[in-house]
Amino acid sequence: MFKGRHFDRSVILLCVRWYLAYNLSLRDLEEMMAERGIHVDHSTVHRWVVHFSPLLLERFNRRKRPVTGKWHVDETYVRVRGRWMYLYRAVDSVGDTVEFFFSENRDLPAAKRFLRKALQRHGRPERIVIDGSQTNHEAIRYCDLENRLRDRSRRALKPIRIRKSQYLNNRIEQDHRRIKCRVRSMLSFKSTTTAEIILSGIEMVHMMRKRQARFAYDPTPSIAKQFEILAA
Repeated sequence: MFKGRHFDRSVILLCVRWYLAYNLSLRDLEEMMAERGIHVDHSTVHRWVVHFSPLLLERFNRRKRPVTGKWHVDETYVRVRGRWMYLYRAVDSVGDTVEFFFSENRDLPAAKRFLRKALQRHGRPERIVIDGSQTNHEAIRYCDLENRLRDRSRRALKPIRIRKSQYLNNRIEQDHRRIKCRVRSMLSFKSTTTAEIILSGIEMVHMMRKRQARFAYDPTPSIAKQFEILAA
């Protein structure tokens, strides 16, 4: 993963982890590294984040624990190039992150793509709670029917139960806050591609905090330790 890199692996991982996990700017990290005698440009840190975040997330997902059969689905806003775009998210009944999906639009096709991704990776839930969005309701019904028609197990699959309740969906509204807090300090992303990659890294760190990955020799590793294990 780090072959041919000018800087040591520990420096790269430290910068990537600090940027994704804490309210630091790229120039903050440049200054902090300089105080440690390491001269690295802020644009280099940005390239590290964009390059290594997807690789680490892929390895994290291989260790991710199964989620429960009760999901909460909602979307939140992210500013990119001065306009609002949307981050679709789902958490389960214990607050673990199920799936996320970044989209330029908030419409039925985007909701369907998000739900197809979640169903493909995590299987069928028993119930999905939404906040009253008719678009999300239609997307769940469509993807549920599509999933049952494609099932070849010959089992009689029960339809996914959909419950509309803004009060019951407070679980995911609260979960949005950690992501929004980190994104807010970045002010705005400059491109949709960069936004999608960095948001995936922020989501990965959020899942690390919730201990959503299995590690054989340490059931409760720190975020730093998890980065080291994934990069090994």
